[in-house]
Amino acid sequence: MTTKHKNKTIATLLAATLGSLGAHRFYLFGNRDQLAWLQFISLPISLLLTNLLFNLPLLFTMSPWALSLLIGLFTALMLGLKSDEKWDALYNPDSSQKSESTWPLALILVLTMAFGAFALIFVLARGFALLYTGGVDG
Repeated sequence: MTTKHKNKTIATLLAATLGSLGAHRFYLFGNRDQLAWLQFISLPISLLLTNLLFNLPLLFTMSPWALSLLIGLFTALMLGLKSDEKWDALYNPDSSQKSESTWPLALILVLTMAFGAFALIFVLARGFALLYTGGVDG
């Protein structure tokens, strides 16, 4: 029995762009994946916290979604850097098709690394600024 072949480039792109909503996990594991739903509800929870606790800094109320975003970017790197043989063994054990990574995957990984580094530095810098100045700088 052959199953639908899961493309490594598509999974990496989904993790890099919509990973904070768990799109890559829905693609790989389907609708019954609990971690995918946990990542998916991180944005509504963050928006609810922002509306209920409007006097707190946005970095704190949006922290569930920011954490989900960083996890999605890290997962994109983990998925994209996995060798084709290991990818097929994990996600395509019954598929007759073999995975073959090409240059779009490398481009996605480079952009993911750049954006992930920017996001992580921003979160750390803003967190320390709020910690040491109490948010007086805006």
